[in-house]
Amino acid sequence: MSDTVFPIQNAHHASAHGGYRSSRPTSDKLGPARKHKVVVAGMIGNVLEWYDFAIYGYFAAAIGRQFFPHQDPLAQIVAAFGVFAVGYLMRPVGGALVGHIGDRFGRRAALTFSVAAMAIPTFLIGLLPGYATIGLAAPIALTLLRMVQGLSVGGEYTSSAVFLIEHAPEGRRGLFGALACAGATGGILLGSAVGAAFAAVLPVEVLDAWGWRIPFLLGLLVGIVGYFLRRHVQEGAPAERPARGPIVETMHDHWRVVLAVAGLSVFFATSFYVTFVYLVTWMQTADGIAPARALEINSFSMAAVLLITIASGWLSDRVGRKPLMLLSTMLWLSTAVPLLWMMLHPNAELAQWGQLGLALIVGLFAGALPAAIVEIAPPRVRCTTVALGYNISLGVIGGLSPLGAAWLVERTGDQLAPAFLIMATAVISLVFILRMPETHRASFAGATAMAR
Repeated sequence: MSDTVFPIQNAHHASAHGGYRSSRPTSDKLGPARKHKVVVAGMIGNVLEWYDFAIYGYFAAAIGRQFFPHQDPLAQIVAAFGVFAVGYLMRPVGGALVGHIGDRFGRRAALTFSVAAMAIPTFLIGLLPGYATIGLAAPIALTLLRMVQGLSVGGEYTSSAVFLIEHAPEGRRGLFGALACAGATGGILLGSAVGAAFAAVLPVEVLDAWGWRIPFLLGLLVGIVGYFLRRHVQEGAPAERPARGPIVETMHDHWRVVLAVAGLSVFFATSFYVTFVYLVTWMQTADGIAPARALEINSFSMAAVLLITIASGWLSDRVGRKPLMLLSTMLWLSTAVPLLWMMLHPNAELAQWGQLGLALIVGLFAGALPAAIVEIAPPRVRCTTVALGYNISLGVIGGLSPLGAAWLVERTGDQLAPAFLIMATAVISLVFILRMPETHRASFAGATAMAR
């Protein structure tokens, strides 16, 4: 795998291929207030996007009972996670769409569009009547709304990561990239915490009947805040736009980079969503842990992974992206089975320690990944290239992971089967990591010109 797959984007390369006006991140030229506004604007959409996606995963059992015909409870859960997967399968399409907007019209336009496109369908899911009221129209409408959410989330994370890393001070790209991931993790944590709060306050029958809808309705408030925050981030136009459509140029000239981004991301895709989405339901069905307690365990682990992610991003600016990503994949291959075995026992404290071990592994990888994939992308089509590669893995593989884990457990009868699913993707990412160059000290091409 040569530098045609993993090109290091230096300043000369960026100038030759277009990009943005400043060859150095403009956050160096901004005061603390401007820096903070850039960070908040970059993170807020991720909080909303992943809050919305998370609460769906956490209430999958209740949603399955509300929107699908009465049948075997496990089949309802599989059906609910199937709709979850449909939303993820739209991510590559959304990545291409929002990436096109970001490369053609600027990062602000892409980020404003994506946050609005998530808030509206989330609110509508909270209002959508169930199968008992409107019959087959209920699961169809649910699927369509999830598809719109998938379009939005497909471009949100990668565009915000590009936005933050392009504006990072020299020597802090890893940290700023980790902040993008922390925003996503924070959204999932918020969804988990809100779910745990409602599960603790409301009786089970009330939560199952209509209480699960309230977190979806509350998502609209976060969306309104994010929309207005991003509308007022001032940004200059790109110095040079792609001569062809960004998607055409990306697939014709940079498909190897897309493949590399996908390969580096595939381990994160499966490990994150099995650990923090599927295992919440798994603890309830396999261990008999109460829903409220399972959400509490998950919320604590999400708080830990958020801190680990930020620490990993900071550390990657000092020791490099590659060592941390190698360490994470090797730890998963050697410890995933015993950690999942700890979670398999009905002792809630043991389950908590098992998930914290998984959180450490995932957080190490998550903190280093954003800067690693943005640094290898060509500046002129950076949003599109990163969005396509990342969302091929997160959309196709990550989105199918909870469904695949549920299917494996059902077919094999082995509750530890999800660990082996992720091991397979760890090997794939490991191959790409071993061949990638270290980029944390390479010069980096420019941020979008920001208004002073």
